Amino acid sequence: MASFESEMQARLLAQALPFMQKYENKTIVVKYGGHAMGDTALGKAFAEDIALLKQSGINPIVVHGGGPQIGAMLSKMGIESKFEGGLRVTDAKTVEIVEMVLAGSINKEIVALINQTGEWAIGLCGKDGNMVFAEKARKTVIDPDSNIERVLDLGFVGEVVEVDRTLLDLLAKSEMIPVIAPVAPGRDGATYNINADTFAGAIAGALHATRLLFLTDVEGVLDKNKELIKELTVSQAKALIKDGTISGGMIPKVETCIEAIKAGVQGVVILNGKTAHSVLLEIFTEGAGTLIVP
Repeated sequence: MASFESEMQARLLAQALPFMQKYENKTIVVKYGGHAMGDTALGKAFAEDIALLKQSGINPIVVHGGGPQIGAMLSKMGIESKFEGGLRVTDAKTVEIVEMVLAGSINKEIVALINQTGEWAIGLCGKDGNMVFAEKARKTVIDPDSNIERVLDLGFVGEVVEVDRTLLDLLAKSEMIPVIAPVAPGRDGATYNINADTFAGAIAGALHATRLLFLTDVEGVLDKNKELIKELTVSQAKALIKDGTISGGMIPKVETCIEAIKAGVQGVVILNGKTAHSVLLEIFTEGAGTLIVP
């Protein structure tokens, strides 16, 4: 006679089956970062989730950040972190460290975690296969004293201007899982550090991904009663920004979701990366975060 645990596992698999069929042969881009990245148990659970997506016939692509790790390395090397308008100024010395940390230690750590599950992950950055080209980011802020618009010089902080999907299409046909660091070259020969959220959005848009998942430190978008909103259209999301329901740090996150949808992503999800197996819960159940659709 089957045990209660076996019955539960069978029931869960039966519930997951329609979702497995829905996402088979589809591309899902996962932006991994924040607190989840520094936690060993959560890192292991994340790697298992990505491996299971691949085993289920899905094409997962991981894009990762690493702000806290970059900050720690800069202070270890005695380089002071400068910020302008809340954004890190990246000079020539800093961009070398950024590339070393993002495309080096962090990238290989995630690759190793996925490889430990028995799957094959490969570490890349925007430079590989001319995958991504960037140009110097142009950010403007309003000076609070003079109310005059000022252009920030953030050094080697870049914005994506071009994505070539050739290498990613080749990898999709293989057994490989790409793990990509948000560092890219410019046509001017410089190396640029790119915000991981916007980098993930550009990759997902170029691939017309079925889903882009942002693993954050919150459950998703909350309403005025602090309850999770399961689904929003782009126009509803804009209205919630306008009326102040979406505020603070959630505004740039939602705006990035909207940009990704404009670029061709079918749906973007903001969910809590601090929950173990949050990727599986999102893809193989009714959803764990806030889904934003066109």
